[in-house]
Amino acid sequence: MNTTETKKLPVTIYAESTPNPNAMKFVANIGLLKDVSVEYTSKAQAKGSPLAQKLFDFPFVAGVFIAANFVSVTKTNAVEWESITLELRSFIREFLANGGEAVAELPEKKEVSPEAKATEDKTEVSTKANPVIDAKIIAILEQYVRPAVEGDGGNIQFKSFEDGKVNVVLQGACSGCPSSTITLKAGIEALLKKMIPEVQEVVAVAE
Repeated sequence: MNTTETKKLPVTIYAESTPNPNAMKFVANIGLLKDVSVEYTSKAQAKGSPLAQKLFDFPFVAGVFIAANFVSVTKTNAVEWESITLELRSFIREFLANGGEAVAELPEKKEVSPEAKATEDKTEVSTKANPVIDAKIIAILEQYVRPAVEGDGGNIQFKSFEDGKVNVVLQGACSGCPSSTITLKAGIEALLKKMIPEVQEVVAVAE
């Protein structure tokens, strides 16, 4: 018996389509991240994720989003899912089964320039003037919206609330999805306006 032989983990992966025609969700039977999610749009950006680094070696991979137990891969328009889904599913399964890490190091928070910090300080009173409403919005997003969004291979993050407008960040399969505007307006915005009278609008912004 070869004692140096690496024992593979019992990993299974299944592919699941998302509302975004360019994104596919690959669900694992093991945990990949806990309480956080990460999104990469280039190999250089993915230096903290061995899995994402390898996925960007595929010429058709345009984005990688990793959450609790799934990886959402966004492809280019050059190929169809029918020709690459099996290849990606097998690759992800083998990578994880061989002990590869999905994320070794979380991305560092972007540094804020002194000029931006000064502007941020000036607007802090207005953007954080409603901590009670902020907390209500976050609670509703966590309870009612996030589970559905994660089910579609994406994520939603609360960014700010000011002058009746809720700013959120869409990630993973939800980013760039043709139906995201409908989801925002007919779903999330309608829900928040119904439960919080102060909310007038919900918009997606850059992270």
